[in-house]
Amino acid sequence: MIDQTTTIYEQDFYGWIQHNITLLQQGRWADIDINILIEELDGMAKRDKHELVSHLIILIAHLLKWQFQLKQLSNYRESWQGGSWQATIIEQRLQIIRQLELSPSLKPHLPEAISKAYPAAAILAVKETLLPKSTFPDTCPYSLEQLLDDEFYPEQSV
Repeated sequence: MIDQTTTIYEQDFYGWIQHNITLLQQGRWADIDINILIEELDGMAKRDKHELVSHLIILIAHLLKWQFQLKQLSNYRESWQGGSWQATIIEQRLQIIRQLELSPSLKPHLPEAISKAYPAAAILAVKETLLPKSTFPDTCPYSLEQLLDDEFYPEQSV
């Protein structure tokens, strides 16, 4: 049976999931390939952490752009208010909060996720704004509370 399970896993991942659900529901523990199941569960946990970091990268990059470039662009084009940046900030906050509601055990990982996200967010901000890297702080200037606060937008720098 393990060979059949391994074959299903390699040829049809969705089919493998459905097969294992059936095995679990039927209590057929011996027919489950525990090593593959552990590997997949571990992969799911890593994907959740990666998704959290990805949302934080985009959120932080847009907050950096808001803080360090919005005033410059508003002076250049008076009608430009940063609406698309604001929409992205709102969307990323909603995605992060939704993910934390679905997986509350990710909350203790937020400080680590912010530390992992910030260097990539700063690089993204540099590439999108064309401002020198030295414009942006070496570490994330926003607290966890600020990042998740839907009312928080950093004060614009000159």
